[in-house]
Amino acid sequence: MQFMLLFSRQGKLRLQKWYTAHPDKTKKKITRELVTTILTRKPKMCSFLEWRDLKVVYKRYASLYFCCAIEQTDNELLTLEIIHRYVELLDKYFGSVCELDIIFNFEKAYFILDELLLGGEVQETSKKTVLKAIAAQDLLQEDEQVEQGIQD
Repeated sequence: MQFMLLFSRQGKLRLQKWYTAHPDKTKKKITRELVTTILTRKPKMCSFLEWRDLKVVYKRYASLYFCCAIEQTDNELLTLEIIHRYVELLDKYFGSVCELDIIFNFEKAYFILDELLLGGEVQETSKKTVLKAIAAQDLLQEDEQVEQGIQD
């Protein structure tokens, strides 16, 4: 996977994860181009498209679009499955995830994504294992906040 983008129906970028290096200017151009292309497509159209030398796989869940760019040789259906797995994890963590959850808890959304994918490749297929890692991270964060409260 080259990158993953999450954006709203209004075209607002909510989360971006790049697995290949690009200058910021190029990232902005790619993002703008893809968001515009995907938002102008009709709902009944295929969720796969050829774009430059990559394949783009996207899926809309409620008001959010999840978009991934993959190599020409990568499997589109597997990528759709990865997107779905990520949405399932977000749903489990936030309890029916919505755009506001991503906006106000973007660090958690990134952490969940990082537990699922590493360097653009699936790192962990078990939802339980990912959720355990997130719960452990939350406990660590709570302990740290309690310690800071004691020191203040």
